[in-house]
Amino acid sequence: AADQANRAKSDFLSGMSHELRTPLNAILGFAQLLESGAPPPTPAQQRSLDQILKGGWYLLDLINDILDLALIESGKLPLFIEPVSLAVVLRDCQAMVEPQALGRELLMRFPQGTTPYHVSADPTRIKQVLINLLSNAIKYNRTGGTVTVACTPGAPGRIRVSVTDSGAGLAPQQIAQLFQPFNRLGREKETEQGTGIGLVVTKQLVELMGGTIDVSSTVGEGCEFCIEMPAAADPLPVVVGATPLTPALPAPDLPARTLLYVEDNPANLELVKRLLERRPDLRLLSAANGKLGVMLARSCLPDLVLMDINLPGIDGVAAMRILQADPATRHIPVIALSANAQHADIESGIAAGFAGYLTKPIKVNQFMAALDAALLRCPAPANQALHKA
Repeated sequence: AADQANRAKSDFLSGMSHELRTPLNAILGFAQLLESGAPPPTPAQQRSLDQILKGGWYLLDLINDILDLALIESGKLPLFIEPVSLAVVLRDCQAMVEPQALGRELLMRFPQGTTPYHVSADPTRIKQVLINLLSNAIKYNRTGGTVTVACTPGAPGRIRVSVTDSGAGLAPQQIAQLFQPFNRLGREKETEQGTGIGLVVTKQLVELMGGTIDVSSTVGEGCEFCIEMPAAADPLPVVVGATPLTPALPAPDLPARTLLYVEDNPANLELVKRLLERRPDLRLLSAANGKLGVMLARSCLPDLVLMDINLPGIDGVAAMRILQADPATRHIPVIALSANAQHADIESGIAAGFAGYLTKPIKVNQFMAALDAALLRCPAPANQALHKA
């Protein structure tokens, strides 16, 4: 009965995630379009767009945290443990959180030494843990304060990473409640957004990867969060015989490449249409269901197909497999663009044969980069007459 209830909860959360991501795709997508449009928004419009984007991305983070917590509790969270360079992870984290710190006039100190610490962890999840700790150290700091990150040997066979802030600190009774879900330690009425889920997920992730987490604090002086992870040997470098040349981008005078987008949601279709209006090198075709998408792909032979998963009639996976089985279309890369965004959804999509898997809401820069990468891998057709409407 417990297993059945767990499965029902996971299915509910997966479905709810999909339903929430679909309208978020329109909200965040069109807000990004307005923000980067020409002419640029006025200062008042930019302030309004900043609030829309801030609220939208926060809601997306909340959805992701709830899903992670549900997966952890059900024991279904996939982890891929391997040697991870802390220097590389911290460099990526620094680039992601520095704009947030600059906005609060905080000084960030990261390790400058050359000691090559490696830990045994899931690369994506250890980065998630450290970004969460860094974001909290910034969020609950004082203006003009500091955030200090240090890496040192811990217990035998372990590496210790600490994140120290100069904020208000926590009382012992607050520390005792720190890792309780949805407990914001009395900060519910403050202006800082939060749900009390992030640290719970962080603790669970650290422990699932074989690590430990602890916190020490002095009221009025700040907090220090420390994680200890199993140490790992430096992986041997991969020797490559020759560095492949990066394919050149198409010249401006080449005919446009054709992209087919199979999508039944009008708002999602309109968003991609508006994005591609900024790409004179791309021409858009669209289909509202999987059957029509297969027919258009066979008749127009596009250079690239974007495929939603939850389509009326045949779904996106079935449509992609039909195209792969047809000698006339099997060369066309098919990228999934879906609100099914759990790790298991992405893994099963790639395993099914998609050339890539993008999730909604769309992040415009990431979306454009994925299109460019896919188009660079497939040569332009010699006979452009095949690209008929």
